[in-house]
Amino acid sequence: MEGALYGGLPRQAAEELSLQPQRPEEAKAFVSAFLKRSMPKMKDEAIQDVLSRKAVILEHYAKKRKKQKRKKTKSFTAKQRREMRLFEIEPEQQRYAIFLPLHELWKQYIRDLCYGLKPDAQPQMVQAKLLKADLHGAIVTVTKSRCPSYVGITGIILQEFKHVFKIITKEDKLKVVPKLNNVFSLEIDGFISYIYGSKFQVRASERSAKKFKLKGTIDL
Repeated sequence: MEGALYGGLPRQAAEELSLQPQRPEEAKAFVSAFLKRSMPKMKDEAIQDVLSRKAVILEHYAKKRKKQKRKKTKSFTAKQRREMRLFEIEPEQQRYAIFLPLHELWKQYIRDLCYGLKPDAQPQMVQAKLLKADLHGAIVTVTKSRCPSYVGITGIILQEFKHVFKIITKEDKLKVVPKLNNVFSLEIDGFISYIYGSKFQVRASERSAKKFKLKGTIDL
C-alpha cells in the first residue's frame, strides 16, 4: 500500500507534468501534510489507520449560509383604510337589486353547509351552522331593539364588522345597524334563526372558532 502511495512517478509522466522528482520520504511528508490540512479534525494516528485499511474520503466543509430574514408584509392601519375609503360603497352601487344575486348565492351556500336543509333537519343543527356561517348576502330583520327606530329594518347584509352590520334595504337605503342591544332574525327554506347581537360582537373571520351557547335566554 505504502509503496504504491509514495512511489515516484515514471520519468515520462513527470516530464509531461513538469514535476520535480521526489524521494519517497519527501512524498510521504507531502501526503501527510496534505491529509492533515484536508482532515483537521482527525488525529495523526487516525489518518495513518485510515491509510492502512481503506480509501480516503477527504472531508468537505460547506460554508454556513446566513439565513435570510423574511420581510414581513406591511398591512394598512385602520386609519389608512378609512382614509383610502376601502370599505365604503359608492352611492350608485347602493341598490337592492344589484345584491339579489349575492343573496341567492348565500342561500345555496347555507343549503350546502346544512346538508341540503331537508324538512326533517334538526333546528339546533341549523342554528349552530348559521351562527358560524358567513352572513354576507343574508336577508335579516331587526326584530327587537332597545332603540325603537331600528325595529323592522330588513335588508341584505353587505358588510359585517365586529360591532355593526351594513344592510341595504328594498328602498335602496344603506343602513348601519349596531349589533349591541339588537336581535336579528333570518329565514331560509322555512327555518327561522335568531341572532342576539350583544353576544355576536365578533369579526366574521373569527366567528367560526367561537363557541356559542344555544341554551338559555339572552337579554338585550
